[in-house]
Amino acid sequence: MKDEKIDNTVVTLRLQRGWSIRRISRDLGISRKRIRRILVSNAVMRDTTPVKQIPLKKKRPSKLDPCKEFIAETLAKHHKITGQRMYELLKEKGYQGEITIVRDYLKSIRETGPKKPIKMVETDPGELAAHDWSDYQLIFTSTGKTEQVTFFSYILGYSRRQYIAVVDDKKQQTLFRELIAAFIYMDGVPRQIRSDNQKACVIRWELGRPVFNRKYLEFATWYRFSPKTITPHHPRENLKVERPFWYLEQNFLNGREFKDRQDLKNQLQWWLRQVNDVRIHGTTRKRPIDMFIEEQPYLQTLPANHYDTSLVTQKVVNQESCIYWEGYQYVVPEQYMFELCPLRITEDQMIIYSPGGEQIACHPLAEKGRKERYVGEHKKPSKKPDLVIADVISRLESFSPEMSGYIQQVKWHKPSSWRHHLRNLLALKVNYRVEDIIVAVRRARQYKVFESGTIEKFLENNSEPRYSIKLSFKPKKNSDHEQQK
Repeated sequence: MKDEKIDNTVVTLRLQRGWSIRRISRDLGISRKRIRRILVSNAVMRDTTPVKQIPLKKKRPSKLDPCKEFIAETLAKHHKITGQRMYELLKEKGYQGEITIVRDYLKSIRETGPKKPIKMVETDPGELAAHDWSDYQLIFTSTGKTEQVTFFSYILGYSRRQYIAVVDDKKQQTLFRELIAAFIYMDGVPRQIRSDNQKACVIRWELGRPVFNRKYLEFATWYRFSPKTITPHHPRENLKVERPFWYLEQNFLNGREFKDRQDLKNQLQWWLRQVNDVRIHGTTRKRPIDMFIEEQPYLQTLPANHYDTSLVTQKVVNQESCIYWEGYQYVVPEQYMFELCPLRITEDQMIIYSPGGEQIACHPLAEKGRKERYVGEHKKPSKKPDLVIADVISRLESFSPEMSGYIQQVKWHKPSSWRHHLRNLLALKVNYRVEDIIVAVRRARQYKVFESGTIEKFLENNSEPRYSIKLSFKPKKNSDHEQQK
């Protein structure tokens, strides 16, 4: 099994510190052949065209993690609140855990004893960088409304040269895209990059050590830097990136007006080069751009191909021959209705593949606020496409061998409407997983139920849907005289 931590350690020890393969093998306890495979794989991925498929990330939620932001807000208002009262408030929010973990978490985050003095540690050129997010409420003159704007900041530890960008969210794909943009902006990569404990970087802490996100480790190995993080509840460790946000707020956001987000981005780019780069830094007493000229030769070179930040997932093509994504319908060729198709979603487009891996459609992502729901070559068709009954039967039989017997029973007991019930049964694949449909069919056979509506009710009450909202697509009922094709 691939171990991203070992991969990162091998790459950094070999290419940054110049250790021999024999020494790495002896210290890490792994074979020299494996070390060579790791180094060759890393070099090939960096210097050749990247593959299209990206392994999906498995989410591992915990019971208390969704409540930690609420706990922090509550402690800010009521710093003497007891564990029992906090537990009661969390139960009102839907918390399902026990009180012990709440008390332990409160004990771990509350400050005890006197505060420690701040120690600023200077780093060598090209050694360290840090990144973080910060939210602000800004008024845009074009609308007069207040909107939340998120800034991403990346700063080099030696020169203090900074890259700042306006982003739409704090997702891992956004983090990777902005880090790549920062690497290009600085024309190099430092040997270490420090982050806070956001889930995109750190999953959890165990025995006093961070457990980094596997995807983030893969990203770090691609660019050959060692990931670092701050100790939980010790924000002073990240002051080199936190303090510049204060300067951004005082010098850039104060006394300026912005027409819209694009105007904000344009003014920010001008400010970075004409003000932030050439000011006299309060600690170094030098201009960041002058110190960056000294630091840049120590940065690692960029790879020939950058890391692929697109999202790869799978969606079922619905009855309208579309893929539903974030409120919009993306048109897919009619022959792929009810098929599970892989998607590749980049920053500005969606690429749709057939179950066999062949590209079948490519659409630009819908702009925010777009009124037209359909994205593709045509709008909502006046006549919905439908599958011939032979294709419906073939796809149902592919669910499980026992489906053939149930189909024959439906034909026998519903001689005038069996086509309608079979189409409805296939359409359930849009909202429910095949395994759940098979369980519902087994129950229907047991109690001699042959109506698709009853099976759907069973799934509603006993199964977890694919989506947070139900997508309702009812197949049209054909004439009783329709012939099997």
